[in-house]
Amino acid sequence: MNGVIYARYSSDNQREESIEGQLRDCKAFAEKNGIDILNTYIDRALTAKSDNRPDFQKMIKDAEKDLFEVIIVWKLDRFARNRYDSAIYKGMLKKQGVKVVSATEPISDDSTGILLEAMLEGYAEFYSAELSEKVCRGMTDNALKGKYNGGILPLGYAVDEDGHFLVEETTAPVVLDIFQLYNSGLTLKEVSAEIEKRGIRARCEKVIGPSSITKILRNRRYIGEYRFKETVVQGAVPQIVPNSLFDAVQKRLDGNMRAPARFKAKDDMYLLSTKLFCGSCGAYMIGESGKGKGGKVFRYYKCASAKKNKGCMRKAISKKDIEDTVITFVRELTFDSEIMDKIADMIYAAQKQEHSEMPLLKKRLADTQKAIDNMLNAIQQGIFNELTKERLDTLNDTKNEIEVDIAKAAIAETMLTKEQIRFWLSRFKNLDTSNEKHRRMLVDTFVNAVYIFDDKTVLTFNWKDGTETVTLREIECSDLEAYASPLTLPFGCSIAGLFLSGIL
Repeated sequence: MNGVIYARYSSDNQREESIEGQLRDCKAFAEKNGIDILNTYIDRALTAKSDNRPDFQKMIKDAEKDLFEVIIVWKLDRFARNRYDSAIYKGMLKKQGVKVVSATEPISDDSTGILLEAMLEGYAEFYSAELSEKVCRGMTDNALKGKYNGGILPLGYAVDEDGHFLVEETTAPVVLDIFQLYNSGLTLKEVSAEIEKRGIRARCEKVIGPSSITKILRNRRYIGEYRFKETVVQGAVPQIVPNSLFDAVQKRLDGNMRAPARFKAKDDMYLLSTKLFCGSCGAYMIGESGKGKGGKVFRYYKCASAKKNKGCMRKAISKKDIEDTVITFVRELTFDSEIMDKIADMIYAAQKQEHSEMPLLKKRLADTQKAIDNMLNAIQQGIFNELTKERLDTLNDTKNEIEVDIAKAAIAETMLTKEQIRFWLSRFKNLDTSNEKHRRMLVDTFVNAVYIFDDKTVLTFNWKDGTETVTLREIECSDLEAYASPLTLPFGCSIAGLFLSGIL
């Protein structure tokens, strides 16, 4: 994996050595886990309560370039201390395929933070889906009436004031020519070259390349058919291409399609990436693949230390075996109503803790306003100098900052009831474990880490109270209690859930 390091210290009371220490630990972690460091981002004397950090913002922007897959921090609080900022930026990074990992904390996130983040994402998804449904209804109505639904107009058409399609006299003949040229035996590339030779361009003034030619030849709108999702209306659009010519072109296109191997899917989705650890040395187990004698592809996880011949003898483990077993184990968990109720209680309690900041902010605002009023009274009495003005400006800036913080807190203060939380958790019972998206949802929400030992496999769940982490040493020193009946893995050892004292 390629990665970067993000380091930060928050005040002038800390020293430059604290940055050096963070970098040292992060580099050691990267070396141990086979991560190549491409860059280092450092913010000095800047708090993580704000996202207004130059190198932090540069790192977020660089993540869009697909140069790295992992951001290593010394501790997770180096990344952000505001849970909502953390959720937002981790969500952005997740879309780019980038994960945030801690060099000194072997689990990926704070427990309730992960659950709350998933819930926020779920409600955002619900809002987006609801909006999409409303838009979809309007666009379906347009389709039934043969009206333009937005987007780039197909070559050969225009629209009138009411949104109905019209044949564009100057470009419709070009569309017919494209169909006739391809049907005459020319390749897509040759048709594109011929159209370019005539000086004909797309509406955006770009060359009509082979891929655009294919889209034109496949567009059933040219035979008068208006299609929007499942809604199909025949004769809703003026016809440009005869049905016989269109059918002949489709037959030739289908015949010229190459073997499916050309579009072979790349299965590089390792479900337990950055969550699977070696029980012998504590290093990541990294997803890899290889081919057998018959050409069959085998996918597995291998210890990063064993891969680099650093003394660990942990054998590789089948990707399918470990992922299927973890999914089965977690799925059983979601059907335990007692455990789900306890998780719901934890989330509800965590919300109250998160919202306790509002009274303090309001008190700070009142104190600041009082100080401003005192300064204004002093000015009215004739006490005014450069220091007075500087102090008043500072107080006004402070007031503005507090008001912004109060506005943010008010947005975040929408409390979910226990019933809403339980309803959200109940969704996991209906997930399809054969669906890759659903499998990832189960793992990302519940699993913190999976440790592979010689005689057992241990899961640590996102139920830990506070910010303390579950380390390999803690697991080795704990009396493990298996959830329900221990499952047996295909490779011969049992699997257990680590139940933490005072939590479950």
